[in-house]
Amino acid sequence: MPLLTKCQIPTSADQLEFPPNANVLFVVFVTSDDPATGQSWCPDVRAAWPVLEATFSPADAPQLAVVEVGQKPEWKDPQNIYRTTWKVPCIPALMRFERVHGETVETGRLLEGEILDREKLGEFVGLSVV
Repeated sequence: MPLLTKCQIPTSADQLEFPPNANVLFVVFVTSDDPATGQSWCPDVRAAWPVLEATFSPADAPQLAVVEVGQKPEWKDPQNIYRTTWKVPCIPALMRFERVHGETVETGRLLEGEILDREKLGEFVGLSVV
């Protein structure tokens, strides 16, 4: 299964680890689960998660690294590393990174409700999404 949950993200895109023989890596930033409910505290993440799972679970799907941004107070902190270093403006945020001439570059992103648009998501990922 190409979903890698609870990934620790490095301090820069250049340090991202790509799957063997792959030049593309997808990273999604989501909330940590609320300990009281066992679910994301963010309704947008709860809505997007089944779509992400369906898209990235097939064996032929690209790999998706899942990064948790923390609980609500952590995420809302303007100095949160995901906001400052990774420039994540909202959650969920799905980013595509590619190796281009030996360098890792971000080549696209879908934010919040854009992830729910299965056609847009399929094009973004390079798959047929039903």
